[in-house]
Amino acid sequence: MANLLAVQTRISLSKQGSLLNPTASTALRIALREYSINDGTEYLQKSIVPTMHYQKSLPRLPVPKLEETIRKYLAAQRPLLNDDQYSTTAKLTESFQNGVGKHLHEELVAQDKKNKHTSYISAPWFDMYLSARDSVVLNFNPFMSFNPDPKPEYNDQLLRATNMVCSAVRFMKTLRAGVLEPEVFHLNPAKSDTDSFKKLIRWVPSSISWFGAYMVNAYPLDMSQYFRLFNATRIPKAKRDELYTNDKGRHLLVMKNGNMYVFDAVDRDGNLVKPAEIQAHLKYILSDTAPAPAFPLGVLTSENRDVWAGLREKLQAAGNAEALGLVDSAIFCLCLDEEVMRDHIHISHNMLHGDGCNRWYDKSFSIILAKDGQAAINFEHSWGDGVAVLRFQNEVFKDSTERPIVGPGSQPAAVDSASAVRRLEFKLDAALENGIAKAKENFNEAVSKLKIDALQFMKGGKNQLKKKKISPDAVAQLSFQMGFLRQYGQTVATYESCSTAAFKHGRTETIRPATIHTKQCAEAFVQQPGKHSVDQLQGMLSECSKYHGQLTKEAAMGQGFDRHLFAMRYLCNTKGMALPDLYQDPAYAAINHNVLSTSTLTSPAVNLGGFAPVVPDGFGVGYGVHDDWIGCNVSSYPARNVHEFLQCVDKSLEDIFTVLEGKPIG
Repeated sequence: MANLLAVQTRISLSKQGSLLNPTASTALRIALREYSINDGTEYLQKSIVPTMHYQKSLPRLPVPKLEETIRKYLAAQRPLLNDDQYSTTAKLTESFQNGVGKHLHEELVAQDKKNKHTSYISAPWFDMYLSARDSVVLNFNPFMSFNPDPKPEYNDQLLRATNMVCSAVRFMKTLRAGVLEPEVFHLNPAKSDTDSFKKLIRWVPSSISWFGAYMVNAYPLDMSQYFRLFNATRIPKAKRDELYTNDKGRHLLVMKNGNMYVFDAVDRDGNLVKPAEIQAHLKYILSDTAPAPAFPLGVLTSENRDVWAGLREKLQAAGNAEALGLVDSAIFCLCLDEEVMRDHIHISHNMLHGDGCNRWYDKSFSIILAKDGQAAINFEHSWGDGVAVLRFQNEVFKDSTERPIVGPGSQPAAVDSASAVRRLEFKLDAALENGIAKAKENFNEAVSKLKIDALQFMKGGKNQLKKKKISPDAVAQLSFQMGFLRQYGQTVATYESCSTAAFKHGRTETIRPATIHTKQCAEAFVQQPGKHSVDQLQGMLSECSKYHGQLTKEAAMGQGFDRHLFAMRYLCNTKGMALPDLYQDPAYAAINHNVLSTSTLTSPAVNLGGFAPVVPDGFGVGYGVHDDWIGCNVSSYPARNVHEFLQCVDKSLEDIFTVLEGKPIG
């Protein structure tokens, strides 16, 4: 499995864990695939290799060795602690490793051996998300915005909504029919991404098919999360939420002006409703003059989860169970916004949180379409880490832009949309109205504190860095370390998410980009630029790049330390044990207080992505290193100055590229 190291150097997803929290999302650089389309309009593609062909034989996520976890944990702590703090932490880890930690690790390994159908992190990770009581808005849900349609006339809101709905339903049907191409990372596409290989591998039994792909340097990825893309919703419950899926739902949930509508997008025979009819229904909704509800129900999904759980029970008791059932079982949510987007910052705010009224944040994902055709996906994070969402987004973008079903000359069908479309009505009493009003107040207060700013560094990118044999991701991460040091004079806990989707039920692992190498390099560039020669600075950059590459490979192989420590702590809690001293060490709390939460994402379909900081005094850093430029989309709360941070990152990138060109920095 040596080459598996190389595989996930490029696969990652999350904001702290996904595009999000230990969560939140990433770098899944899987290109938009070419696919053949069948004669009709029901499927996006017809793969000769069944969608879930490799799932049974995926390798299992390894439980790291305890001594390796401790060694890596201490290495990550070193740049964050002074000598006395580090000495204390080293003693606590030694005691943990030789005592209670050894027993917890052994029990974790024993449990893992009994549960070969899954991974050791899967259940604890689901539990972490579903037990969290904070609002999913800002704390968990990220967004990824679509690039505009290359044909400007297709960016009309109605046209784009119709084409995206049709492509999305076709993706769903393709997935459920088992003819969606399996998600495979090809290290040598000339050998593995060919018709001849696919014709051969489809006859290899599922129980060993992964090994057949491995023989030609192809690495199938876990697809266990895909079924939760459609007809799925997170249901609020006291103390711990539930994930609900009902694949019998044939209807779409559409929101406009805070009102909620449903209509069938799939007919009784399971076929896509005629696109001209879908266009007619969406046109009917867009032209509906119903005023915004005084008490918009959607804002409840932005509440504290326990509060929302209590209000949902009241909603059901008031006679709204059937309407809520339609919301929960809808294929997905389409949000038709009435605003025109002004710029990237406006897009980020709108797609990340919006006004709270025209959203149902609990749906597995929502496609949001602004008045000018700007589009994005906002997704609930507990069910998955973005791998499935990005594949879906790539396919929908490709299909809806290259093979649009309706165009500027298309006429909506002459159908009775007034009968086909139902606007949902909800019965509210005083307690529910008060709950909605309070939720709106809380939402407004929370989002009013969020600041977002963006940077486009145009003086260099992937091409120049690869020529210098420097990792593009390492340079981006180093610029954040340098930028923060320049602004605040310190090195802080930093989180970069990496997907472990090459393993059965893999989730994410953490890359820890703040290292002794980045600290030394950042201090040299920022605090002592005149004390080092260009050669010395280049040497430091090279060292940072190599070490970051090593950390990335380890994380992708499930050999980081964060998930292992998390799983042992979770085991401790489930057994009702006293928390070991290692977990009560202030240094453990500090390294998990991720001031810099970062996630990278590059895809031909995605314009930008973003998420909120995961701590009040943090930055949420979405970034992408492109061929000739580097982009950052960064959020913060009032405790930090995001505009100044990006100025410092820009200066840091300029210095790095100057040194790589062999010139001294001023």
